[in-house]
Amino acid sequence: MNSEAIESMVREVLDKMNGQQGAAPSSASAKPQSKSGATVSDYPLASKHPDWVKTPTGKTADDITLEGVINGTVTNQDMRITPEILRIQADIARSAGRELLAVNFERAAELTQVPDERVLEIYNALRPYRSSKQELLDIAQELQSKYQATVCAGYVKEAAELYEQRKKLKGDN
Repeated sequence: MNSEAIESMVREVLDKMNGQQGAAPSSASAKPQSKSGATVSDYPLASKHPDWVKTPTGKTADDITLEGVINGTVTNQDMRITPEILRIQADIARSAGRELLAVNFERAAELTQVPDERVLEIYNALRPYRSSKQELLDIAQELQSKYQATVCAGYVKEAAELYEQRKKLKGDN
């Protein structure tokens, strides 16, 4: 099977997963700003607004091909989601009455700004008995000031308080 046949099969599966099932993408208006006003009727974005969906490097879904992966023109940076699309997904979730899902999309949007290595360090620091309360509060301050990750900072502050109450801080065991 050649790369064109494989790519065709992959696109067919993705089309079915996105609910396209052979439908041509609609022509969409200009990309919405943050607090986009996107609603459930805009979902799925890939089929209803493909021009909104771009990678951090500016590639579209059509630019992501098996040939591009093989020849190196599609990199791991091209496979990442943008904070803008996550915020649009949050707007869609909120319009469907799914507030918790919306907050999770907003949290994810914030984390796109934090380097992967730092996310893993923070994850490990949040494990019980790994950090002091001050270390967790310092992480929360870093998330807030360095990355403007207010939702994530709030979760880390909450963890610091709960770990203190439940005796889960470093040195408590």
